[in-house]
Amino acid sequence: MLNYPELNLRWKKATSQGDIQGVVEYLISKWLDDYYELVGEAHTQVVETSNTGFSYLFDIGQERLIAAWGISKGKNNKLRDKSRMRGYPLSAGKKYHRGHAIPHSLGGGTDINIVPQRGSVNIGSFRVLENRAVNTPGALYFTYWEYQELSTQTPTRVQQGILCPGKMPDIRWHKN
Repeated sequence: MLNYPELNLRWKKATSQGDIQGVVEYLISKWLDDYYELVGEAHTQVVETSNTGFSYLFDIGQERLIAAWGISKGKNNKLRDKSRMRGYPLSAGKKYHRGHAIPHSLGGGTDINIVPQRGSVNIGSFRVLENRAVNTPGALYFTYWEYQELSTQTPTRVQQGILCPGKMPDIRWHKN
């Protein structure tokens, strides 16, 4: 199970944008180490990209999202692009939703931000930290998607975290 032995101290010391970037770099290194342990670095084509103010690690070779993160700007009031959402396949079955790695209410878009997510998680326990991120501008919000097989685009678990200024990180695992 992925953990972050230095995260609490790094976050506590993060007082500037540069410090926060250092925390993000630490998270990325942990996510990639964990991901490469499963798939092996030789079988991947991992890229980092940004969209709608959030950043993403995506494995082009395996065609799947690894992680998403960004700083909360508060509630997003833009309408959801329903036609774009309908165009995303539901290949994981009826128990799955077109889940957002970064919630729409926080400003997350579609396309790279959409992951097959168990419906009971998407509209259940996942909402707690999503809502906290929306209500805490300046918080660092992230999701890390864990896969058990090379041949699937459906994650088996997701780690969801929020780092609020002046508070200890809150990180939770959800079975997918």
